[in-house]
Amino acid sequence: MLLHCPDQQGIISEVTKFITDNHGNIVYLDQYVDRQDGMFFMRIEWELESFLIPRDKIREYVDTLYAQRYNMTFNLYFNDEKPRMAIFVSKMSHCLYDLLARWKAGEFDVDIPCIVSNHEDLRYVALMFGIPYFVWSINKDHSNKAEVEAEEMKLLKEKNVTFIVLARYMQIISDDMIAAYPHHIINIHHSFLPAFVGAKPYHQAWERGVKIIGATSHYVTSELDAGPIIEQDVVRITHKDTPESLVLKGKDLEKIVLSHAVSKHIQRKILTYKNKTIIFS
Repeated sequence: MLLHCPDQQGIISEVTKFITDNHGNIVYLDQYVDRQDGMFFMRIEWELESFLIPRDKIREYVDTLYAQRYNMTFNLYFNDEKPRMAIFVSKMSHCLYDLLARWKAGEFDVDIPCIVSNHEDLRYVALMFGIPYFVWSINKDHSNKAEVEAEEMKLLKEKNVTFIVLARYMQIISDDMIAAYPHHIINIHHSFLPAFVGAKPYHQAWERGVKIIGATSHYVTSELDAGPIIEQDVVRITHKDTPESLVLKGKDLEKIVLSHAVSKHIQRKILTYKNKTIIFS
């Protein structure tokens, strides 16, 4: 269970008592208090083997006993229900290969029912890993974008997709799709946000003469490259670098940063509040 509410005395005690009184064995607990906003955040995990409350009634109990009393917002997850991840790609393969390799190696406890693209270029990668690959071409004037997204949304629903990863998918996601997957669309941006938003950030960085470049993985919101940040990393560069060498160095960062963000999401260790994320250990 992930929860947040205004901070006050007794929240941890009440929640843990609820679990232990009903014969649940707590195996994980992490909490954080934002002193500036006066908000309390917690992630708690327990075993259901001897739990007295049926799993389909737990949400109702928590809502009745604590949600209204503490003005609490909470989400409940079960470890035996695998997240279902759709990957959106365009022409660049480095992030896609990394995600699929980690999945194949057992690092990601997730199902991948489909890969969606606006180009045919990476179909061979999907075939290598045995994942269905779907292509909808988008006109240069974007005149068919609404129609394409409607078909994509239909596919996502048919495949029971629970979250989306944009692995260098070079299209802007519509507000309708964002609303359907709030804080469940993960993007990788090839700069250390909030610096160098938009297109060609490595070229922007080279022109500015910075000494570090970075990559940022964040949840997608209606404001471009401005959603809650999940993971970031940087690498040092020098005056000898070119835009091309920055791109090569950046690709390594992008793979690692995106995979770390996806891993945390799959483990349900991210809690979003306002435009920030609480990342539990």
